[in-house]
Amino acid sequence: MKTAISLPDAVFQAAERHAQRTQKSRSQLYAEAVAEYLHRHAPDDVTEAMNQVIDEIGTAPDPFVQAAAQ
Repeated sequence: MKTAISLPDAVFQAAERHAQRTQKSRSQLYAEAVAEYLHRHAPDDVTEAMNQVIDEIGTAPDPFVQAAAQ
């Protein structure tokens, strides 16, 4: 997917230097940056996944854990 974005000059220049230094294309750099941003800012996805696991395994105390805690 192609898109156009506007960046401050300083951010663009820093990104260009980083892309050259890491031998990545501009597209690859921006795609990785957006993916990382989304990963870091999507706590609802983590919460939803944890809720699904809890729904599947239930919340009853594990007998082994209870015995080990005594």
